[in-house]
Amino acid sequence: MNNVQGTYTEVSILLVEDDDVDAMAVERALRQQKVINPLQRAHDGIEAMEILRQKEVGRPYIILLDINMPRMNGLEMLAALRADPNLNDSVVFMLTTSKSDEDVTSAYRKHVAGYILKQELANGFMDVVRMLDHYWRIVLLPN
Repeated sequence: MNNVQGTYTEVSILLVEDDDVDAMAVERALRQQKVINPLQRAHDGIEAMEILRQKEVGRPYIILLDINMPRMNGLEMLAALRADPNLNDSVVFMLTTSKSDEDVTSAYRKHVAGYILKQELANGFMDVVRMLDHYWRIVLLPN
């Protein structure tokens, strides 16, 4: 939910993740935390860009974006998002296994909201879900 002058707007989630196990873990963590926000999954950047351009994800939304994916990886998708005047305000969190300084720097140069390492999540994806739940409750997101 996103608080806008005393009213709540549901925040959609676009999970861009090619790994089925990680995608299921995120979905399970959302259910366990009783987060019922709409969730849509794309398996790579090309599919995610099509979903966004066809407005299949309601605004406001948050994108959870993996880096290492086939066809169009996360950094390539991030560049495409920032180059698209209709999508350049997208709120993106990188959720990846890449510890590469080059990837971290590249992501932040493209204005990600956060860079989260999957392997650093002691409680699986529960910490990410709790963080997101608090994030969209206090941060005003673009519509």
